[in-house]
Amino acid sequence: MSDPVTEGKAEGQSEGRSERRPEGDPATRTGTKRMFGGTHAQIRSALSFYRVLAYATGVMLLLVVVEMIAKYGFGSEIVAGGGAALQLLPEAEADLSSGFNLSTAVLIVHGWLYVVYLIADFRLWQFLRWPFTRFLLIALGGVVPLLSFVVEKRIHRQAEADLAAHPEAARRY
Repeated sequence: MSDPVTEGKAEGQSEGRSERRPEGDPATRTGTKRMFGGTHAQIRSALSFYRVLAYATGVMLLLVVVEMIAKYGFGSEIVAGGGAALQLLPEAEADLSSGFNLSTAVLIVHGWLYVVYLIADFRLWQFLRWPFTRFLLIALGGVVPLLSFVVEKRIHRQAEADLAAHPEAARRY
């Protein structure tokens, strides 16, 4: 005769505790209950916040690539104003010009935007209770040019699939 308390629980799972298992894990297929770290509304909000920051960080990273090509390929910095709309000036002249140094601005903005992107990444990862490797993959999206667009699309699809597959998993307050 089977024990009704442990019946239907995955091996290694204790009573009263629901573990998050990766998709494809045998315990996921056998019906182990999935728990999220927030409600569906909170997760969708985190997903939207992450999506906006993924695109913004990706665009800024492409501008950083342009800045690096100008700096290391041509030995110049990009300056707006100071006699022309946009100009490439040597580093010494860029510091003395009366224009706005776009090269420095792009680097500063991308750095701060990446910090906010990591916060959005952490928030989404925490709500969905994904493995830490997925957190690292999302974080990498803000460092490798064009990767943030690809990762965002994939993560958005996976999050929507998790929400649709587990409507009962949201923690209630």
